[in-house]
Amino acid sequence: MTDFRKELATTASKLATPGKGILAADESTGTIGKKFTAIGVENNESNRRDYRQLLFTTEHLENYISGVILYSETAK
Repeated sequence: MTDFRKELATTASKLATPGKGILAADESTGTIGKKFTAIGVENNESNRRDYRQLLFTTEHLENYISGVILYSETAK
């Protein structure tokens, strides 16, 4: 097996860890805006960043999440 295939198999195995899930934090600006509107929060870059930071810094998150799907804005 090539090094790439080994790495891919290792990554897939870690993502599929029993008892853990994948956090889908890939809401587009429009989708997250709908959530914010429902709770009376302005849909701006600062609030979106704060929301995602809250998700990613949740205490003991690593015990429950094996990976995260990101939105392009999050990777800035």
